[in-house]
Amino acid sequence: MQKPVKLPSDDKRWRVVEATMRRNGYRPDALIETLHTVQESFGYLDNDALMFVSQALRVSPSQVFGVATFYHFFNLKPQGEHTCAVCLGTACYIKGANKIIEAIEEEYGIKSGETTPDDRLSLLTVRCVGACGLAPAVVFDNNVLGNESPDGMLETIRERLAEVPEGAAQ
Repeated sequence: MQKPVKLPSDDKRWRVVEATMRRNGYRPDALIETLHTVQESFGYLDNDALMFVSQALRVSPSQVFGVATFYHFFNLKPQGEHTCAVCLGTACYIKGANKIIEAIEEEYGIKSGETTPDDRLSLLTVRCVGACGLAPAVVFDNNVLGNESPDGMLETIRERLAEVPEGAAQ
């Protein structure tokens, strides 16, 4: 087992990441699990985190970045309170996923990959969520929604945004 690399900061969340790597013997094949731990701890994967994981697991920075950008569940920048990931796989695209994206962009004034100014909603696109039978599919706050329409998705988003956030004064 290799000697651990110095943590990027004194932030206690890095100790959780370090524990994941230590539990897996700092093996390169622990890359995805380690990236999940970083994202669960910090909310997203920034360049410093990617470089730290690269050094600690002895995986090239390009491989770490490649994994982080290949899988739709990794975010390279902070996300909004709610995330809406519209599938653009072939079945979803043919069944109108692009119309869902256009409706959300128009309603909330953001483009895919952006977050509303109030940090309440992030709009993402993904290549495939593996739910082709439910096309067009959308992953909203980690829940797969199928057979979506632009109006139906806008209604779902409005309902969720109308809810009072946990811990907020009522």
